[in-house]
Amino acid sequence: MKQFLSFVRKEFYHVFRDSKTLLMLFGLPIVQIVLFGFALTNEIKNSKIVICDYAKDEATQQIISKIEASRSFEIQKTLISHKQIEEAFKEGDIKLAIIFPANFNNDLLHLHKAQVQIIADASDPNTANTLTNYATNIIMDYQQELMKNNAMSFHIVPELRMLYNPELKGATNFVPGVMALVLMLVCVMMTAVSVVKEKESGTMEVLLVSPFNPFLVIISKAIPYLFLSLINLTVILVLSVTLLDMPVNGSVLLLFGESALLIITALSLGLLISNVTQSQQSAMFISMMGILPTMLFTGFMFPLENMPYPLQIIANAVPSKWYYIIVKSIMIKGLGFSAIWKETLILFGMTCFLLIVSIRKFKTRLV
Repeated sequence: MKQFLSFVRKEFYHVFRDSKTLLMLFGLPIVQIVLFGFALTNEIKNSKIVICDYAKDEATQQIISKIEASRSFEIQKTLISHKQIEEAFKEGDIKLAIIFPANFNNDLLHLHKAQVQIIADASDPNTANTLTNYATNIIMDYQQELMKNNAMSFHIVPELRMLYNPELKGATNFVPGVMALVLMLVCVMMTAVSVVKEKESGTMEVLLVSPFNPFLVIISKAIPYLFLSLINLTVILVLSVTLLDMPVNGSVLLLFGESALLIITALSLGLLISNVTQSQQSAMFISMMGILPTMLFTGFMFPLENMPYPLQIIANAVPSKWYYIIVKSIMIKGLGFSAIWKETLILFGMTCFLLIVSIRKFKTRLV
């Protein structure tokens, strides 16, 4: 029994001395419960919307006040003309637009019937459905209040319009997210594991003492994965278009160019991981940890607006978030480079940063 207890004590010492094990035991569950607790929710909050009010009467002001009071919406701005709505959607900052026609209150009082138009960005069909339901419920709630205070019957008719995805197909939201997830995971993991494998087998030391530039040795291992990932992207696009009826409304050449940029970003991250790890298991484990932020912080599974502001800031450091915005803008909205240059610049900056850090961390000596 004494020997058994001594072995148990020894194992405890091993656990407490290994910081990685402690991180997995205590750090990972805490991070997961915090992230999933905030991200895994069907409720949508703080979605940015615009309102175009041609009437500017008592009824529209009361409805707008109800919308402002709702936690589901955040009024981004009030538009002067409905012609500005399309530009607002193209910018990607808003999810919903509400248009009140002229003489709204007058029609309601005299004709006992008025219309209001609700336009949603249906490139994310689940969010579009939820937000239109929220807005409709607020308007119906105002209608019920009018009918309580008056003997006459009033009827407000919401006219719904879904932009970019009228049929509300789930593929428009699913495909860009899968593209980001696959490219990030495959490129990071394959690059990191392939370089570390050379370290474990001892061939890396031979390559480093060869006349060939050591840095070019590492880059040469990443180049094949760039081309293989582009082939992988082509397969995904062909299957999406042929089997899922996924549209490609924008430039295919621009889409491949932006995808190549994300692939280079992922390869740079994979090289960085390979520089700080010494075993394939460690490299694979760190690479697999990237699945969680890619799924949570990209925005294709759970709306980022649901999360607390600190988590939304963290999401900005995830490359797949910006790529996801870019792909949806090109494939679904049919926009050009002028609409996505900011996201492209951010992704390019991340690539340069990761490459610089990878170069600085790269060691020409293994011991």
